[in-house]
Amino acid sequence: MEKKIPSVYSGDGLEMPAIGFGTYRLKGAEGARAIEDAIKLGYRLLDSAVNYENEGALGKAIRKSGVRRDELLVTSKLPGRFHRYADALACIEESLYRTGLDYFDLYLIHWPNPKTNLYVEAWQAMIEAKKRGYIRFIGVSNFMPEHLERIIRETGVTPSVNQIELHPYFNQEELRAFDAAHGIITESWSPLGRGSKFLSEPIILAIAQKYGKTPHQVVLRWHTQLGVVPIPKASSLEHQRANLDIFDFTLTDEEMKQIGRLTRPDGRTTGQDPFVHEEF
Repeated sequence: MEKKIPSVYSGDGLEMPAIGFGTYRLKGAEGARAIEDAIKLGYRLLDSAVNYENEGALGKAIRKSGVRRDELLVTSKLPGRFHRYADALACIEESLYRTGLDYFDLYLIHWPNPKTNLYVEAWQAMIEAKKRGYIRFIGVSNFMPEHLERIIRETGVTPSVNQIELHPYFNQEELRAFDAAHGIITESWSPLGRGSKFLSEPIILAIAQKYGKTPHQVVLRWHTQLGVVPIPKASSLEHQRANLDIFDFTLTDEEMKQIGRLTRPDGRTTGQDPFVHEEF
């Protein structure tokens, strides 16, 4: 049975479900089945990337789901090796061919790769791809305020979305505030921390017991109440269903603060600092 998911909105008019479905490592027939299951359960925001090597599985799942294309918000991401203008446009076209779709609802620059320093050129290509009708909305991933300020200053175009690592051990308060001030939706990758120990923190366990929820559900609810869009990955129907079952309870202001205080300076799960990390 489909779940009704609330929406969040960007400053430039993008309406996005308050929770999405991550597809990292969901490949081939098995991955396509998992994505199809998620769509049938009610997920409408689907997150992929060129570097996930599963755009074909995503397209297959969309076609088999029986859900109308205009009901879905389909995302993919541009890798660093295609930041040159012409390369970026060709990459987006190839993404469309692999999925079998006529357009993407959202396309993101996966990482700024500041040492290579071509992310402004990549952003200019994204703007052109939107003009050509390849993409409805354009955004970025793993961009810090300095990167965001530069692309806005040099092109006059503000991203609809900034997808970043965000979870209780790394709450990204300052970056969230910057995004909100500029009408940018913050999405959170790795919202459950890739097996991070915060799911066993006493405060999260206590809150879960209070509401009759799992620690995973409490953390996902914390994200949505922050105004952030989590995109958890789940291959099993049980976990997919549980991750959607988070809109029938509300954390108190104090509980939100208690979870937020779990953040730590070294909270990144992978150590991928956008100021130095290069991903191609």
